[in-house]
Amino acid sequence: MTHLRATYRLQLRPEFGFEDAAAVVSYLAELGVSHVYTSPLLQAAPGSTHGYDVVDYGWVSEELGGSAGLAGLEGAVAGSGMGMVIDIVPNHMATGPENAWWWDVLENGPASRYACWFDIDWHGPETRLHNKVLLPILESHYGRVLEAGKISVVRTGAVFQVHCPGHPLPVTPESLDLLLLLAAITSGSGELESIAAALGRLPPGTATDPEAVRERSRDAEVLLGSLARLLDDRPAVAAAVDAALALLNADPDTLDVFLERQNYRLAYWRTAGRDLPYRRFFDINTLVGLNMEREEVFAATHALIGRWLDEGRLDGVRVDHPDGLRDPEGYLGRLREKAPAGWIVVEKILEQTPEGEEALRASWPADGTTGYEFLNRVNGLFVDPAGEPALSDLYLEFSGEVRDFGEVALASKHDAMSSVLASDINRLTELMVQVCERHRRYRDYTRHELHEALREFLACLPVYRTYVDADRDRLAPEDRSVVLAAAERARARRSDLDPELFEFLTAVLTLVLRGPQETELVMRLQQISAAVMAKGVEDTAFYRYHRLVSLNEVGGSPEHFGGDVASFHRACRRAAERWPRAMLTLATHDTKRGPDVRARLNVLSEIPDAWAGAVIEWMKHNDRHRSPQGAAVWPDHNLEYLLYQTLVGAWPLSGDRALAYLQKAAKEAKEHTSWTDPNPEYDAGLEHFVREVLRDEWFLRELEAFVGQVRGPGWVNGLAQMLVLLTAPGVPDLYQGTELWDLSLVDPDNRRPVDYPLRVRMLQRLESVPAGGLWAEVESGLPKLAVVRAALDVRRRFPAAFEGSYEPLASEGEAASHVVAFCRGGEVVTAVPRLVMGVLGGRDGWGLRPGPAWRTALILPPGRFREAISGRVFEGGAALGDLWAHLPVALLTRES
Repeated sequence: MTHLRATYRLQLRPEFGFEDAAAVVSYLAELGVSHVYTSPLLQAAPGSTHGYDVVDYGWVSEELGGSAGLAGLEGAVAGSGMGMVIDIVPNHMATGPENAWWWDVLENGPASRYACWFDIDWHGPETRLHNKVLLPILESHYGRVLEAGKISVVRTGAVFQVHCPGHPLPVTPESLDLLLLLAAITSGSGELESIAAALGRLPPGTATDPEAVRERSRDAEVLLGSLARLLDDRPAVAAAVDAALALLNADPDTLDVFLERQNYRLAYWRTAGRDLPYRRFFDINTLVGLNMEREEVFAATHALIGRWLDEGRLDGVRVDHPDGLRDPEGYLGRLREKAPAGWIVVEKILEQTPEGEEALRASWPADGTTGYEFLNRVNGLFVDPAGEPALSDLYLEFSGEVRDFGEVALASKHDAMSSVLASDINRLTELMVQVCERHRRYRDYTRHELHEALREFLACLPVYRTYVDADRDRLAPEDRSVVLAAAERARARRSDLDPELFEFLTAVLTLVLRGPQETELVMRLQQISAAVMAKGVEDTAFYRYHRLVSLNEVGGSPEHFGGDVASFHRACRRAAERWPRAMLTLATHDTKRGPDVRARLNVLSEIPDAWAGAVIEWMKHNDRHRSPQGAAVWPDHNLEYLLYQTLVGAWPLSGDRALAYLQKAAKEAKEHTSWTDPNPEYDAGLEHFVREVLRDEWFLRELEAFVGQVRGPGWVNGLAQMLVLLTAPGVPDLYQGTELWDLSLVDPDNRRPVDYPLRVRMLQRLESVPAGGLWAEVESGLPKLAVVRAALDVRRRFPAAFEGSYEPLASEGEAASHVVAFCRGGEVVTAVPRLVMGVLGGRDGWGLRPGPAWRTALILPPGRFREAISGRVFEGGAALGDLWAHLPVALLTRES
């Protein structure tokens, strides 16, 4: 295994496949990273731009370049002395004809050999859906689409399919009997009549005993093979089948009878919200959950990945969304068996709760998380808590939002459970009904009461999920505490519900009451709670609450306004002791905005009065661009406030990018428009406003002037957080392109093509630019690239230091609170500034004002230390003015 120094995330897509990735490997090696880290690379749905919609776990994506392309990338990586890490997706698969397992389920229903591989409830509360998969794919109600002639049955050889707009679907073999019988009569074919009768006698799709499943599969294959030969050999018989098909398609009543015999039920797309019988990835109907806890499912989905790990072609994996799994720890145990020495990190989002930061379970056989908690911890260093009252007052004045974020988040969770997750909550309610029926004291609760209690409990959970293992009768103390606190909060909020109902739910979730249905309720609720948090908070509340949007980040909370240096050091010490190989990051494909956007927006917390003065003037001036729509004037001021923060954080920003982001934000907020229920008047008003504002010459001058005040401090923050990322305990990951300034917004904006030829040229230019000349080229990002290369080189030269201790370093003087400094393994020192408006001189340039910074010194460990970029040597202590003379960060190594 290649020594794990740092990873570099590449977003693969059809326009940037294996060959393109291989072309940048030499640049990444020269930059100093040790591992190329790619997005998922197994076969995904056609046209996939991200790879998380896997359709075949045993095949390399053809659209990315196939096995030959991957071999080329592996050769380039190995030739540069690097290793590879990939993103894997164990929770779900994409539906569609390319997914042979799912296609078999649609064709054979519960009798499919893969029926138990997917998380489908074949006997849910909707009796009309028993033994059927609901397919909410129609543009309108089923009957209307059918009667409009938009559904038909077509034939290719002996393969029959149902075609509806944009969706081919398989036909269950036994449903062909009457069609083929009609064709047999008209053609006089006794052989066709025999095949038709035999198909009609197949064991039904509801017969799930092993012998019936084998008989159905075997006989259907034989019969359809015979049918194929007959149709090839006898054109007259084939013509009779086509004539019967034409009659079927011409009569909606007959076609309806035929479709009712299938193992799926075609439905209007809106039915998914409440009736879907299978677990999805959040609210995406085309991503169906896998039963990964089944050994055969794990074996089939990890055969190729496991072989790559065993052969050393992969050094590690990033596990996508483990919280969607029934048993995350059990899954990781099996994965660890396949890769005893592999690097395994999990996309586990640890929340900041009222009781403190959630911790990763020590029992998980993984190396750590993918770093969202680190991202938020670092971000807090650059947010001034003193600015909170003024920014709160400003937000209230500007938007009229009187609720705190906690209230917004609760309401958003409830909205998600009422809409996009309603089918999941309905299935959970049915389980709760079954549990109550087993206990006479609780059997008289109505379905509505149980539904409401479950919703309130889920809304009150402060974390993505608990990890109560009802299958093995295991309850961790932290899970018990979370359940009790959430139930108590829910009980207090819902005085209309019997308090004993929450006591009963608590008893089930803490394993006091046991039984098969109780176990299923516990395990299902935990999977659903993760979706409630993601859809309610990340994908809704974060787009509704805009006090300071640099705090609206995955795993973070806008309620936590800044962090202190001492807490940061304590967290880093814990990480060095417990999770020294966890991934660290400042950006991922899922972050809400780029790291340098956050860095610049954080400056607003230091100058709330100046920001308030500017943004109130902008609102008054731009009122002329608003669109009256009846009694309303669009857009609302809350979204307008998000626009101004977005422009300040990401400027320069094109009108098209700004509009695309605001359109997404408005639809994710779901207050005036949404993806499923668009409001054309609001959408038009928003587009008009954004485009006119960005054509307004007065506003653009004012915006440029304000950005000029925060751009320089934003660059300083950006450099500082990057150096901390590269030297803190853990394995740093660089998201593609972020070695230069990254002013990206949320997906898909952060997946734009990266200009690698530019980065190659800039890396070469570093050879000729002295330390004292770097800041003159700050706008290009050259100082950031210099810091990245220097820090990665230090990690290469001092590997033991980064596997060793973490010791905070003190500063003495008036500006001591503006310094974050630490020593790794006694050999490497990092020192960066924070909250720099009070010590920064010059609007866009770097320079320390004579005063506090010059009267403040960093206390170094004993010995001589050389700064990695400037080459200057320090001993004992260093005045900040000397330490940061060329760049506003310092990385020092002990002189031997």
